[in-house]
Amino acid sequence: MTSTAKAPAPGGGNASQPDHLGHVIFITAAAAMGGFLFGYDSSVINGAVEAIRDRFDIGSEALAQVIAAALIGCAFGAATAGRIADRIGRIRVMQIAAVLFTASAIGSALPFALWDLAMWRVIGGFGIGMASVIGPAYIAEVSPPAYRGRLASFQQAAIVIGIAISQLVNWGILNLADGDQRGEIGGLEAWQWMLGVMVVPAVIYGLLSFVIPESPRFLISVGREETAKKVLAEVEGSHVDLDARVAEIRHAMSSEVKSTFKDLRGGRFGLLPIVWIGIGLSVFQQLVGINVIFYYSSSLWQSVGIDPTSSFLYSFTTSIINIIGTVIAMIFVDRIGRKPLALIGSIGMAVSLAACAWAFSYKQEINGEISMPHDQGIVALVAAHSFVLFFALSWGVVVWVLLGEMFPNRIRAAALGVAAAAQWVANWAITVTFPTLSDWNLSGAYVIYTCFAVLSIPFVIKFVPETKGKALEEMG
Repeated sequence: MTSTAKAPAPGGGNASQPDHLGHVIFITAAAAMGGFLFGYDSSVINGAVEAIRDRFDIGSEALAQVIAAALIGCAFGAATAGRIADRIGRIRVMQIAAVLFTASAIGSALPFALWDLAMWRVIGGFGIGMASVIGPAYIAEVSPPAYRGRLASFQQAAIVIGIAISQLVNWGILNLADGDQRGEIGGLEAWQWMLGVMVVPAVIYGLLSFVIPESPRFLISVGREETAKKVLAEVEGSHVDLDARVAEIRHAMSSEVKSTFKDLRGGRFGLLPIVWIGIGLSVFQQLVGINVIFYYSSSLWQSVGIDPTSSFLYSFTTSIINIIGTVIAMIFVDRIGRKPLALIGSIGMAVSLAACAWAFSYKQEINGEISMPHDQGIVALVAAHSFVLFFALSWGVVVWVLLGEMFPNRIRAAALGVAAAAQWVANWAITVTFPTLSDWNLSGAYVIYTCFAVLSIPFVIKFVPETKGKALEEMG
């Protein structure tokens, strides 16, 4: 396909195709490796939960704290990544995150006590939090406006692929250990290998960060305009008026200071309205309970009478559904817009979660054996997979796209950090409360998640802005 020069769109958008779209895709995919590591780390623990419980002889509450420990690090990493990126650049933040990932993978695989394992998970979480902020921000800043939605979707695509690969790796390691999570392979238990293998993608992420360019907006902010022009030519095409684009970005940044949390203050409730909207998007994304599926699915299915082997299979099939839904979102996010996808997802999730709540209400225990009637079991499986599909084709992608686009330039880094931190806090809340809620009433837990899915519908309709087709400089 040949490139043709086009006049800049109002507000500075440019719809021309870059000369080397494949190169832009490579840059985006490299940045999205942080998302892959997030997905891998989030889901790999699913295969080690019961082994950790047995190895350290702990109950459900202590186990939940260890599983959720990474999320504390995530919140701190997300809250500080924006400010660090404004000081030292987006690429340096990626490299710091890669080092933290690598250290966490090695430490988590070789713990000598429970607190030691929790500490390494916090360190890895800090890296995940940093990557969760810098990935969407960097991708938004290097993407041509006409492709930004699809390229921003790479972050969520990387997350769901990381989830699927971790399940596949867990399955392979489990088979090598003859189906025993504590079975020995080369002197280490199977669950230790599951956690340690993450060192491979962590090192790859670090290496890739050395071969992709710095964000043109950061380069302009530190006075390296000639380098910024070269990057803009790479990612937006040689037909773009580079002097005009630099001037446009410089003008948008001219009234800016380095974004800090003070810049987010305003409005009736302490923060600017757009910041609250970002927080709302992040919180709703987690409070529908999506990570219960990825952190606890094996334990969840076993808690309603499904055998361990089948529970691992269902964990893998949900990860495949997750990928399919993400591909659907990537196809449609720039075609029909962010808000319509979010609304479709909210409605689908609400119906699916309600069906899960109904089915789980038939859970029963007879002579110490936990089971569900056949028909309700089928409904639970179908509804759980349907929930994952609707989440993946909507909120899983749309939230990351919106958080990378919706904030004005002057507050983008700090606002994205706050919104992402809120996401990790909400994720932590769901993760630590699910075992207790499940013991109390599994159906009741899913009623709560259903309520949040329903509440997300008016939130999207009333508050969420549509950013489809707009240049970042138009987000005023």
